Amino acid sequence: MLDLLPDLYDLYSDRLRLLNLNWKHFGDKPIFWGPVQTVSCFEDNSKVAELLASPGDGQVLLVDGAASHNRALLGDNLAQKGIDNGWAGVVINGCMRDAGTINQMPIGVKALGTCPIKTDKRGQGEVGIAVEIAGIEIHPGEYLYADLNGIAVSDQALAIPNLE
Repeated sequence: MLDLLPDLYDLYSDRLRLLNLNWKHFGDKPIFWGPVQTVSCFEDNSKVAELLASPGDGQVLLVDGAASHNRALLGDNLAQKGIDNGWAGVVINGCMRDAGTINQMPIGVKALGTCPIKTDKRGQGEVGIAVEIAGIEIHPGEYLYADLNGIAVSDQALAIPNLE
């Protein structure tokens, strides 16, 4: 399977909401999906680190970083924690760093861009709340589907064509 979203939209256009931003893809997993866990944080990835250090059970971590390009909310060490703990992928409404290394890792990552500067660790952020990205409200427990064509969310799990 090389593309997911076109097939999903052909089957479920009435159930999907497109997060229509100029996402950049990172990681060696171009297609990923799963139930959403949310975190809202601004230039502080303390909560991102806490979540990726916990069992992911196939979830996708959706990080609302308020589209900031001033600090990276994910780097290679946190991506490795996500892999080790079973997270399906990470989506960042903001920036990440260590792109060269993460591109070789078996995880899917979408972000608005890169920034080489790490965040301050102040322990700030909110976990498990509704976030709004690209005018779309996303709740924990909804399902996120990502591939090289973009990102979409649904309030329920959808059967994946050519897989199930």
